[in-house]
Amino acid sequence: MGLFRARGVVYKPVENVDLGPDSDEFYLQANVKAPRMAGFLVKIFAWFLESRVFGTFLLYILKRNNLIHKLVTNAELKESPVYVPMHPFEELNEQEVKHIDSGLSPSEQVQQAINCLPLPSEKIVNGLKPSFRRWTIMDYYKAYSSGEITPCMVAEQLVTAIRESSSPPMDMAFFINYDAEDILRQAKESTRRYGRGEPISALDGVPIAIKDEIDCSPYPTTGGTKWLHKFRSCKGDACCVMRLKSCGAVIIGKTNMHELGAGTSGINPHYGATRNPYNPGMISGGSSSGSAAVVAAGLCPVALGVDGGGSVRMPAALCGVVGFKTNFRACTSLWCSSSELDSWDGRSISSYAAINGPLPSHETSAIPLPKVYFPLLQSTNSVSNVILARYGEWFSDCGDDIRTCCSQALHQLSEKFGWKTVDVTIPDIESMRLAHYLTIGSECTAALSSYLEKLDNAESGWDLRVALCVYGSFSGEEYIKAQKLRSRQMQFHRNIFTKADVIVTPTVGVTAYPIFDDALKTGELDYINGAALVRYQIAGNFLGLPAVSVPVGYDKNGLPIGLQFIGRPWSEPTLIHIAYAMQSLCVSKYRKPQVFYDLLKID
Repeated sequence: MGLFRARGVVYKPVENVDLGPDSDEFYLQANVKAPRMAGFLVKIFAWFLESRVFGTFLLYILKRNNLIHKLVTNAELKESPVYVPMHPFEELNEQEVKHIDSGLSPSEQVQQAINCLPLPSEKIVNGLKPSFRRWTIMDYYKAYSSGEITPCMVAEQLVTAIRESSSPPMDMAFFINYDAEDILRQAKESTRRYGRGEPISALDGVPIAIKDEIDCSPYPTTGGTKWLHKFRSCKGDACCVMRLKSCGAVIIGKTNMHELGAGTSGINPHYGATRNPYNPGMISGGSSSGSAAVVAAGLCPVALGVDGGGSVRMPAALCGVVGFKTNFRACTSLWCSSSELDSWDGRSISSYAAINGPLPSHETSAIPLPKVYFPLLQSTNSVSNVILARYGEWFSDCGDDIRTCCSQALHQLSEKFGWKTVDVTIPDIESMRLAHYLTIGSECTAALSSYLEKLDNAESGWDLRVALCVYGSFSGEEYIKAQKLRSRQMQFHRNIFTKADVIVTPTVGVTAYPIFDDALKTGELDYINGAALVRYQIAGNFLGLPAVSVPVGYDKNGLPIGLQFIGRPWSEPTLIHIAYAMQSLCVSKYRKPQVFYDLLKID
């Protein structure tokens, strides 16, 4: 199709690009040219894309009109490709941190994390009493230890809550799979341990949910599909799940997700649309939709997700909870990259501690293990002299309520802690988004190729069928160009981190939007809202950087808004300090969701 060939961008060498506030680099907004489709329309579109006659031409037009050809395929750039966003570990000399011995067991690491927390008597943060708060891991541990309530009592209430929320008229679709008998069995074992005065750790008896993309026996791993578990059986627990179980955590089931992680809404045509606890008529975000929603609804204080393109931070922001993504390869399992948390009031660091650590002996790695540091949160003062980098045009490319709320939160940090915000320019943001989309799509189809060859298309949702057509259309040459853009962005960010500790952005460009009936059975294509949701997410994944989203307020309709902090490589302790400080300024204004269960309430 040479007659229609789009002229590609010629990128300046990295060393010639000005990253300062007065740079002449142009901020290109997302140029999405695709109408929303669901129901019969998305079926017709999928049929055309899958046809040999029309598919190739339609895919070419889609890629050209959405600037993939201009910014990636036909682009000219000199950088060498980087295929894996690996960052060698380096000492950052972070403030208020504690080095943790690499030889500790998960339960011993949990105890080390508890030693880093504020004293239990500290109920009011910065003189502000929360109007609403979710129960934390330490709340459960203290309640169990006091004998006021037992894991069995919590488990019984939890099973009732899951059944109620999963049934009409609520149909919240939080879970793909749960086993009431297994939940109660785990809780009984935990109750016996507390009865003997021998809990394994602070996580003992604490309910934790797992995204259905992470192996966790006795459940199949569906990835939100109706077919993945038929080709790939779950033969045991992922390392992160093994570590949680070894600490006594009660695994309560597999949470719902966008099918195969190939979307941002959390609308799954097989298992239901995961609904937002703050307004069940709205999306929860994806793809770790269920993990964010169950934490928001009070069913557990922490849940594991997987973050390949903002898939933890995005639903966390939409559901009003904390979403934490670690540095690339910081966790012990390919599947475990992030957590949905009740909050960073300090008490949830124990779950992060549990899954942090060396690979099992049968999983060898040529990469030297990074040192593990935990933040010392019991200090009366937050870390000092934090420098926040802000790219003004990018920061402001969001809804009015989001921009205002996030700007106010940033001002509060400056007023309270004296932290400084510096203006920077981050070039080629839209190019990075498209390069990431091309990369994750190509790698998805490559990883699943043996399954897709045998797959009956009718087993997949219509929106996934469209996504797989697009993913399969990318060439090896396009993939290499995308990795060159990755190299370029890694250099840009490395330079910015010589001037700042973190990059600050809104977490998403829009708040939760409505779930329409026509999408429930087919899924939906909404690339305009999708681009707005992932707008600030990509650096964390494409460049392998740690990042955290913290709830900072609400829009005019009462829907949550999140502020994101993206850190330099291996800076998780500093990010936790920052998130803790940010939350301390916002916690007094947190609101209770419409759908919420108080599992520690004694009737």
